[in-house]
Amino acid sequence: MATEERSVTERLAEYAHEAWSGWMKYMFEKSSMDSDGSIVIPPELVMRWNRQMTTKYKDLPEDEKNSDRQEARRMVAIFCKKQGG
Repeated sequence: MATEERSVTERLAEYAHEAWSGWMKYMFEKSSMDSDGSIVIPPELVMRWNRQMTTKYKDLPEDEKNSDRQEARRMVAIFCKKQGG
C-alpha cells in the first residue's frame, strides 16, 4: 500500500472511530441504565432510529439529509487533504 493511500486509510479509520464513538456517547446519553447495567432506549427513539435506518437516503426529510451531508463533507475533507497538511 502506498504511503498516501495508507495515510488516507488511517485518517478515514480515525474518522470512523470518532463517528462511532460520538454516536455511542449520544445514544447512551439519551438512554437509561438499569440496575443490572443494561441500557434502555426510550421507545420514541427506537421508533425514530428504526425509521431512519430503514429509509433510503433519497426518501429522508431534508433535515436528516443535511445531517448525512455534514458527515459526507467530513469524509470528502479527508480524501482531499494532502499528506502532512
